[in-house]
Amino acid sequence: MKIPDYPDLATIDGQAITIPTLDAGVAAAISLAKAGKGFRFFTLNLDHIVKLRHDPAFRKAYAGAELVSADGAPVAVLARRQAPGITRTTGADLVRPLCRKAAEAGIPVAFFGSSPETLECSAARLEAEFPGLRIVHREAPPYGFDPTSAAATEAVKRLAKSGARIVFVALGAPKQEFFAAHAAAHAPDLGMLCIGAALDFVAGTQTRAPTLFQNSGLEWLWRLGTNPGRLAKRYALCAGVLVSLLVKGPIDTGRQNA
Repeated sequence: MKIPDYPDLATIDGQAITIPTLDAGVAAAISLAKAGKGFRFFTLNLDHIVKLRHDPAFRKAYAGAELVSADGAPVAVLARRQAPGITRTTGADLVRPLCRKAAEAGIPVAFFGSSPETLECSAARLEAEFPGLRIVHREAPPYGFDPTSAAATEAVKRLAKSGARIVFVALGAPKQEFFAAHAAAHAPDLGMLCIGAALDFVAGTQTRAPTLFQNSGLEWLWRLGTNPGRLAKRYALCAGVLVSLLVKGPIDTGRQNA
């Protein structure tokens, strides 16, 4: 369900972007949490667009997201053709400023995903960095976790019972987006923010690209260089999608009716 305060600013391959900047994303999440309104916050990148073109279930999950930012330099560049003020906002970028504001506002948060070790370490570091931050629930689901199963429903109930207003979901795409959509059906007042490997970056169990690569839009190149076996095919598909967006325009997948 769309929220009037966060209208579509740009549309990339049929998917709307509603959040222009990092500050706007933090402000939106805090404002909605204070008001007791649930939300789903997704960060659109080229890999997501590849999945959106081929997976109707992923399109359906995305269609319900109230808050969507441009994650990835190519998506931000494409979005700025329609709305010049849009800048890149990733899940990793959102974690610290959102924790700071949640601590200041007394908004309880929860961590869901990753591993027990990562959750423990990242929670300890963020609580030390932002005094007053209340992480009221931490849960790492077991290997093979199905984000739309009965077990997922029970996990959502635990999150709702914890009193958390914002849940940082660190499952990776598309699992985290499916879980966020599933949560909306069972605990609509929860704010679900999909952040990928962000907690691993905080804990130090994974290393994010150096700032130079992030600021120059070449974070993907650093990732490819450090893990070519896992990412080569993914980035080849992303490159093909980018060419089609730049040259041929979007592919009609019928997602407007998803």
